[in-house]
Amino acid sequence: MSFTEQLRKEADPIYEAIFRHPFVRGIADGSLAKEQLIHYIKQDFEYLNTYMRIYGIAISRCETREQIALFNEQISFILHSEIHPHRNFCERAGVAYEELQGYPLAPSAHHYTRHMLNAAHEGSLEDILAALLPCPWTYAEIGRRLLEEVRPTPDHPFYEWMHFYGSRESGVTDKMRSLLDEWAEGLSEARRRKLKELFDASCKLEYMFWDMAYKLEEWPV
Repeated sequence: MSFTEQLRKEADPIYEAIFRHPFVRGIADGSLAKEQLIHYIKQDFEYLNTYMRIYGIAISRCETREQIALFNEQISFILHSEIHPHRNFCERAGVAYEELQGYPLAPSAHHYTRHMLNAAHEGSLEDILAALLPCPWTYAEIGRRLLEEVRPTPDHPFYEWMHFYGSRESGVTDKMRSLLDEWAEGLSEARRRKLKELFDASCKLEYMFWDMAYKLEEWPV
């Protein structure tokens, strides 16, 4: 079993909790409220801005052009492609995408971005990968699972969202996993435990992000 296979196996209870979360179930049955969709988009727009900055930090640590290309491609993907599932949510909520940009992060989203930024500023490339990997990995699995379960027709309100994440090849996830598996081979058990802690924390924060959107989480004071 590879290092990332082990990470995924041990994180399975978290993945299952994400699949069962009422926001994800609301995507499946089309029942999400307008306010929940809007809160998600506001938060995810800022989250992805941070995600791109972390890719930039990763590029500064790369030793090969192949590694640089991987992170550069993902910046382009977020800028030019990942707006499509956001627009699907906006259409359902009846709001313009441009109106939902530039809002402050809610507590859980703030925690998640700072967790990744801390890994990027204080850690190595493998630390960055361990912290970043759960995001594309969980979304790919959610998309595929919803497509298999719901088998949405074009009239489903979140047809485009499910197809965007469920129909895509898991290329970036596989590439990131391959790099992390390669780099983890020569690491001590202590370093591997640290990577697992970063990965697990990001998985839990993925759950908290869905929960934040569903509950319309804001700062209490």
